[in-house]
Amino acid sequence: MARNRLFDDDVIVIGMGRFGSAVALELTRLGHRVIAVERNNQLAESFVNKVAKVVHADMAQASALEMIRSAEPKIAVVGIGSSVESSVLAAANLVDAGVPSIWAKALSPEHKRILDRIGVHHVISPEADSGRRVAHLVNGKLLDYIEFDDGFAIVKIKPPSETIGFTLEQSQVRRKYGVTIVGVKAPGEDFTYAVPQTKISAHHMLIVSGPTELIERFAARP
Repeated sequence: MARNRLFDDDVIVIGMGRFGSAVALELTRLGHRVIAVERNNQLAESFVNKVAKVVHADMAQASALEMIRSAEPKIAVVGIGSSVESSVLAAANLVDAGVPSIWAKALSPEHKRILDRIGVHHVISPEADSGRRVAHLVNGKLLDYIEFDDGFAIVKIKPPSETIGFTLEQSQVRRKYGVTIVGVKAPGEDFTYAVPQTKISAHHMLIVSGPTELIERFAARP
């Protein structure tokens, strides 16, 4: 029996190391038809029956262009982590093939700059992004942290004492600190979207969004 697909777009994932394989397997779980491309034959074979299709090929070669065009993917992910040159050449082939949405992993700031210049739509720096996230969590004020490219973040924090026992309308967090409490969650209860009448208790976890610097300032409150 064929598995129901949630998405019609094929996704090519190039490079099946830790990053690429995690992307490929999660996209498969979400319902995408994933074409995994890996130049190491033994590694490629290990993903047979785990994704829709496995191709043993070197996407850094110019000959890969025809394969990309024939597949007509709407999305491609370059997860090559062993060679900047191979990553750039594979990404350039995707750009030349006219793939509408290209994502690529950058190994360094210089690598990111090259990928940006050749026309990659989304450049990811997982090590740097993870490092920043861990630094915020180690700091002790934030329980979870997601930062976006434009200096905007969404975090999970314990409520500062000045908000406990008050509604959001009373505590005026947005006016005072420039951040928005998006929702609240107490242990054993469902997540609730915040409204002006939402009353904060000491047991709540707050989901807060806003500019990173302002969130850090709010989280630093006792």
